Amino acid sequence: MRPSRRAVITTATAAAVSATSPAAAAERRRHPRTGFERLAQDGYSLLDGRKIGIVTNPTGITRDARHIVDVMHADTRVNLTAVFGPEHGFRGTAQAGGSEGRYDDPATGLPVYDTYLKSGRPLADVFTASGVDTVVFDIQDVGARFYTYIWTLYDCMEAAQLAGKRFVVLDRPNPVTGRAALGPVLHKEFATFVGRQPIAQAHGMTVAELARLFNGEFLTEPVPLETVPMSGWKRSDFYDASGLPWVPPSPNMPTPDTALVYSGTCLFEGTNLSEGRGTTRPFELLGAEGVDRRWAEAANELALPGVRFREAYFAPTFSKFQGKTVGGVQVHVHDRAAFDPVRTGIALLVTAKRVWSGFAWRPDNWIDKLTGSARVRTMIDAGADTDEVVAGWQEDLAAFRRMRRKYLHYR
Repeated sequence: MRPSRRAVITTATAAAVSATSPAAAAERRRHPRTGFERLAQDGYSLLDGRKIGIVTNPTGITRDARHIVDVMHADTRVNLTAVFGPEHGFRGTAQAGGSEGRYDDPATGLPVYDTYLKSGRPLADVFTASGVDTVVFDIQDVGARFYTYIWTLYDCMEAAQLAGKRFVVLDRPNPVTGRAALGPVLHKEFATFVGRQPIAQAHGMTVAELARLFNGEFLTEPVPLETVPMSGWKRSDFYDASGLPWVPPSPNMPTPDTALVYSGTCLFEGTNLSEGRGTTRPFELLGAEGVDRRWAEAANELALPGVRFREAYFAPTFSKFQGKTVGGVQVHVHDRAAFDPVRTGIALLVTAKRVWSGFAWRPDNWIDKLTGSARVRTMIDAGADTDEVVAGWQEDLAAFRRMRRKYLHYR
């Protein structure tokens, strides 16, 4: 009698995660293991006897590029009954500001529920309607406060508490390291979906560490939380140390190089300059009509550590300046250990305003939501230089670093 496809996949999966050959052992020594890998290695004992729903997207993959939903659904040891999709959707079919809605996943038949822009009681009602008793979170973050998946994490933790659900976070690397928190800290009156709580612009934490911080500092009532940390990950590790394939967490985050600059250059979303959307190098290419070589020259004169700027011209295929050729800079990081993305982003704003008379903030002052207060905008408008702007957030940042320290798991 032929074994079922589900049984075959279950056996193959167990063999893949528990192989004890010398080659497999050497591979484990070379690379950190993700939270999912450790969960599977342990036979999913943490989920035993539970009805599981998972919040994930295309980044929830195994080392051999299979999606963990497909792996878990095929494994008889896991009772996976629902999937919850964030911005861009579970399978990643939606652009920025979109989601996939409610549907049944064609590959697994599992019901997929939409979490995007839901929070509080409405999101708790989604968890209740799904019938799960444990919500699992596994999404690759990029290390910036305004990248919305960490606030999907926060909202789901809050909603799980309201719905009486258990919450499990499977950890993945911070692709830009966890060495330090950088940049301004959000002021609560500027809270939005690009920043729910007062953390630094580049938080320097993993999602499991953030979950512990959210539970300990910000949730009104803590959720029953368990985290599955990585093994072998160091705070100084960049993404390539993980040995994992890179899956774009969103359409405009195509490579780890994008993540490296994003916590600084995303600030250009708050201006009338293009942040490079609609190009093959979003957030590395910045520009506008009328900008010329003077911007790159002014930025290079600052001799910022780890980075150089090249005069660049490009024509975005969508978003700002669609179909028009614009001038600006390309950001080239040559020493990523020395590079400070937030300081670099501020320096580029300061120099852009100085050399281009057309510079303007977005009329809705979106820059304030991104930086977490009005301070950066008003200081730059008042003529402050890079050092003065950076000095303005140091007291808040020092307080956040002290709070953050309590929740760090890795060395």
